Amino acid sequence: MLTQLWLLLPELLLTGSAVLGLLLGSFLPRRRQWLVRALAFSSCAAGAVAAVAFWGEHTTVFEGAYALDVATATVRVAVLGSVALVLALAAPGVRGDRRETEFVVLLLLGALGAVVLAGANDLLLLAAAYLLASVPLYALTAFAKDAPGTEAAMKYYLMGALLGVIMLFGLTVLLGLGRSTAYPLLAQTLPGSATAALATGAVLLLAGPLFKAGAVPAHFWVPDVAEGAKPSVAALVTTIPKLGAIVAVYRFVAEPLAATGVDWRMLLAVLATATMTLGNLAAFFQDNVRRLLGYSTISQVGYLLMAVAAAGTALALPSLLLYLIAYAVTNLGAFAVVAAVPAARTVGDYRGLARSRPWLALSLVVCLLGLVGTPPTGVFAGKLAVFTAAFEAGLGWLVVVAVVNTVASLFYYLRWVAPAVSRDGRGSAVPAAAWPSVTAYVAAVVSLALGPLAGLLLTAVGAGPSPLS
Repeated sequence: MLTQLWLLLPELLLTGSAVLGLLLGSFLPRRRQWLVRALAFSSCAAGAVAAVAFWGEHTTVFEGAYALDVATATVRVAVLGSVALVLALAAPGVRGDRRETEFVVLLLLGALGAVVLAGANDLLLLAAAYLLASVPLYALTAFAKDAPGTEAAMKYYLMGALLGVIMLFGLTVLLGLGRSTAYPLLAQTLPGSATAALATGAVLLLAGPLFKAGAVPAHFWVPDVAEGAKPSVAALVTTIPKLGAIVAVYRFVAEPLAATGVDWRMLLAVLATATMTLGNLAAFFQDNVRRLLGYSTISQVGYLLMAVAAAGTALALPSLLLYLIAYAVTNLGAFAVVAAVPAARTVGDYRGLARSRPWLALSLVVCLLGLVGTPPTGVFAGKLAVFTAAFEAGLGWLVVVAVVNTVASLFYYLRWVAPAVSRDGRGSAVPAAAWPSVTAYVAAVVSLALGPLAGLLLTAVGAGPSPLS
């Protein structure tokens, strides 16, 4: 048991910093609550180091309910790094706030839920992780206590509660069919079950993690949260839960469903097509930059689901993990720019940004073109790997659809880039916050660096024995 706890050091650090931070915040004066943020940042750094140190581990803990493999390790690093970036871009909004500690604690608990989602190897743990990755984020969405945030939180909560119940119905069906909740046992018992009942249970179960990812048809909350919540919360909600949710979907279809009669590959391919297409179409003429990014994150889930649909091929899992890392950094960078200039709400408000804030404008261009998949960014390498994996899985038609969507998405990103790089002077007086600006610079640099390093990353995330690879 002590060995198992040592292997869970990143999760324990998140849990411990949340508990200790809550206790510290109860006694610290308001001007000293930044210490809780410092504690959280230090825990993320230590957790990331521990995750890298345990990279080669391939085992399960808690009677096989939680898997420690390359997928869990990658999500650990990506989530902890994302939390650090969110803490930085949230600094101006929460510094000195009387609920600063609560913000940090809820952030840490939501991040812990995302990590557990990725490693869940049992249906019951998957359901518990879903709740842990959801409830703290409902509170964070309404953190500002204003009308847009409260409305977005209510929509987010109600849809999450509905789909959570649906997921539990699916869990019950699968438990009845497979007589177990453990993935390895389900992989042995589900193939002999009635296909119609199995397909129903699987679809109902997947409703939960697909909601957390923001996939169609459970995507309606995403643009409302992106617009109504604080920019830092919008960045968090549209990034961190996706990391765990997509891996949770992959783990479920790659193990319990792999040998069944359910055509899960076609189901996920159709969902990927609908998600990327509807996300792109809805973003086409959006003027509000937050809603535009919200719909953009929906379309990105469509590309991620392509790798899930290709599960079983050699490149599927490495390409998915590479894309997740690149997407997380690039999306957070785009939201960091939004947080840096909070007075700019529409694409037109960014006119002249390159004249007054050239580095911030350059970071915006890098992140937006990175989300398209422009070389040499990390998303380009991730997309290329995902497209290759889908083609190897016999989904050539899906690759064509994805390429068309990628080209089409360039339109609405350029609608934002064009005024930002114009030099006519409008909007040049918009002040920029320091910490979000630094976050945007760091994210843009990392996004560019991930492209040339893609080969090394693919080797790292594809290394080691894993039942998912």
